[in-house]
Amino acid sequence: MKFFKETAEELKLVTWPKGKKLRKDVAIVIQTAVLFVIFFGIVDYALNFVVTFFAK
Repeated sequence: MKFFKETAEELKLVTWPKGKKLRKDVAIVIQTAVLFVIFFGIVDYALNFVVTFFAK
């Protein structure tokens, strides 16, 4: 229980972002995640094509 009490006390000391800053940060995280998904999707498709081509 000591761990949870200390964790709650530490969370009270955190300065959480407000309003516009929070929305901006969330948008950046979502955009970055989407870009990674697109990038790795393209890489996966390309590697699949290359492996299939050489497997024939």
